[in-house]
Amino acid sequence: MRKIALDVGDKTIGVAVSDELMLTAQGVTTIERIGIRKDCGRVIDYIKEYCCDTVVVGLPLKLDGTDSPQTKKVREFAEMLANKMRSSGMADIKIVFQDERLTTVMAEKVLIEADMRRNKRKEVIDKQAAVIILQSYLETVR
Repeated sequence: MRKIALDVGDKTIGVAVSDELMLTAQGVTTIERIGIRKDCGRVIDYIKEYCCDTVVVGLPLKLDGTDSPQTKKVREFAEMLANKMRSSGMADIKIVFQDERLTTVMAEKVLIEADMRRNKRKEVIDKQAAVIILQSYLETVR
């Protein structure tokens, strides 16, 4: 089964999925945030489409490892997603958190090295951050 990763921000959610062998992560999309319930519904659609058994949610901790203000928002999103999955008959899909410190910085660096223009980087940075989150997770479970 595949894994799906989310980079949850205030305006967008980056989405990435693993291959079936759980070796690599590929970016899928960036979801524009509308409202937490609708956002969760769209994530569930991707979970179903890619037949995922695990949702890896990037947890934005401070550099010293403590919670940041964004950490609470991400935990609330994950709780809402878990509730919606339970009510959709998807209670067996687990949600795990993955430390995402500096993933956006790493994603930007990758995109700059790929010689991507600034305006295009803004469009894909969250998706690339989700790829990094998922790749980190895959490496820890191997």
